[in-house]
Amino acid sequence: MNYLEIVGTLVGLLYLWFEYKASIWLWPVSVIMPAIYIVVYYQVGLYADSGISVYYLLAGIYGWWAWLRHVPGRQEKLITFTPRKLFMPLFVVLCLVFALIGGILATYTDSTIPWWDSFTTALSIIAMWMLAHKYVEQWLVWLVVDVISCGLYLYKDLYFTSFLYGLYAVIAFGGYLRWKQLMLSLIHISEPTRRRGI
Repeated sequence: MNYLEIVGTLVGLLYLWFEYKASIWLWPVSVIMPAIYIVVYYQVGLYADSGISVYYLLAGIYGWWAWLRHVPGRQEKLITFTPRKLFMPLFVVLCLVFALIGGILATYTDSTIPWWDSFTTALSIIAMWMLAHKYVEQWLVWLVVDVISCGLYLYKDLYFTSFLYGLYAVIAFGGYLRWKQLMLSLIHISEPTRRRGI
């Protein structure tokens, strides 16, 4: 039994709760969780996942800063839809990162699932960036990552982690609806304020 994996799963559940609530406390937890999974993934040969955990750790620091710096008075950044002008650049980045990581894994490592590993990694990089900017559609990207990852971790006998990502997949849809609701409620609250010229 991999006790480190169990600890990572418990930390992941805490992260999931904070993310669902759109709480800024998800960011310190998002530094601890990848630090654990760098080791867990490396032990089972999921090298891209191990590598992206380093990215997650750094992104946790960036995301915390991005959420705090956006509004004067150090209030948290507001939830918004992803601007349409970003769709194509994000897709291009996804394809480039997928091809690059997949090629490296297939050529230079003993990974048994290099392309699936690289696909979830590339999607996760996009989703984490979207989360840092508090775009509501980040939940939909995570949903795809979670469903695929659930199967990959099951294949690699990481049963606790597979369970965690299965739960992520279920919560991702609810999180998308929850963030949309929060975003629209903030719009309705701010509209009367703008009309009064405050």
